[in-house]
Amino acid sequence: MPTKTMVIRNATTEDIPAIGALERACFSDPWPEDFIARRLDKLLAAEEDGRFLGYAALSSVLDEGSLDSLAVDPACRRRGVADALMGEMVRRARAKELSFITLEVRASNTAAIALYAKHGFVPVGRRTNYYEKPREDAILMTLVL
Repeated sequence: MPTKTMVIRNATTEDIPAIGALERACFSDPWPEDFIARRLDKLLAAEEDGRFLGYAALSSVLDEGSLDSLAVDPACRRRGVADALMGEMVRRARAKELSFITLEVRASNTAAIALYAKHGFVPVGRRTNYYEKPREDAILMTLVL
């Protein structure tokens, strides 16, 4: 039986519907597809044998990076998809010579916090009532590159 190979690549216009569906499945305030289309150059996609698994969004201004979103198909979690997306995102940030990457994560999202910590992100602050639906604080985390 052939082994499946996960690929991390630049997102394309063909990925927009899948990213939109994943946004709606994973987030209480999802990005609309027209917004996704405008940010396409900032998105990485994970796929395996043609199946869309997840995506990550990294934006930058000057030498400052921001992980704006990361989502994995719920049926594909706990298989290393988010880890692979994070690894490639950090690699690309280093290649762009960014100084650091910041992100916000729900204070209750212990799995995501552990993933980010695994990749070297450290908590540097808290944003009170940052999230809505439900209202919750965000932990601000930074990776110095």
